[in-house]
Order: sequence, then C-alpha cells, then structure tokens
Amino acid sequence: MSAVVRRPVAFIAALVLFAEAVGIVIINVVLGTVVKNQDMSLAGTDPGVMSKGTWVLGGVSGLFLVLCGVLLLVAGIRDRAPGRAARIVLIGCAVVHGVLGALTVGLVGWAAFALMMVVLGLIVLTLVAYGPADGEPAAGAESEQPAAPAPA
Repeated sequence: MSAVVRRPVAFIAALVLFAEAVGIVIINVVLGTVVKNQDMSLAGTDPGVMSKGTWVLGGVSGLFLVLCGVLLLVAGIRDRAPGRAARIVLIGCAVVHGVLGALTVGLVGWAAFALMMVVLGLIVLTLVAYGPADGEPAAGAESEQPAAPAPA
C-alpha cells in the first residue's frame, strides 16, 4: 500500500482513538457520579468504592486509547511501521475493540457495533498497511531458496 493511502489512514485512526478516549472518560465520569449520588449498595459494596473504581477505569481506558492514538500518529508522521512493542499494543487495542463490538450488539445496538468495527478496521488497516512490503521476507524469516545440491 502506498504512502498516499497509509498515512491518512494512520492519522484518521489516531484522531478517532483520541475522540474515543475523551468519550470513554466522559461516560465513566458520568456513570461514577450517578453511582455516587444514588447512595445504594450492590450486595453490600460501598458506593464510594464503586464510584472511584469507575473513575479509575475511565482514566486508565482513556490513557490506553491515547497511547494507541499516539502510536498511530507517530507511525503516520514517520511513515514507518510501528516497532514490535507498539504493534503488540495496537493489536491488543484491536482485539479489545473486536470483543467490545461483539458485546455492544446486544447491550447498545447495531450502530455502536458498526462504530466499534470501523475503529477496529482502521487499526487493522494501519497495521497491515505498514507491514512488510510484497516480496520482502519478514524479519527473521529464512530465505526460501533451495539448498545447494550435495557433492557427489
């Protein structure tokens, strides 16, 4: 895939992840506030603990999405494939989006599923676009040339 296509995809994916990070943080802050204001316990659990846990989860999720967005942004700016650790983080982000997309069908609806699949597609497209070039062996792969015949 040419740089004309892969750089904009990386930039768009980064922007989408930044927007998603903001949305996740806002949703968790609202949910944490609602739990705190209800002042009800769930099987004896302290509502303050549940509220703080929701806020922490929102912050950690938001930071993870920002990290993934920064990795995609750096890949787009440099126009080079992300490193091994960055690829692992981005693959983890793609897997999380796939699982959450499957869960959102029943809980939220098909529109949320479609949104999660668009984000998943952008991440995967970026990873594939910055993969090894055609005809170029992967790093560490042995060449596929036949061995020389044994002397007679």
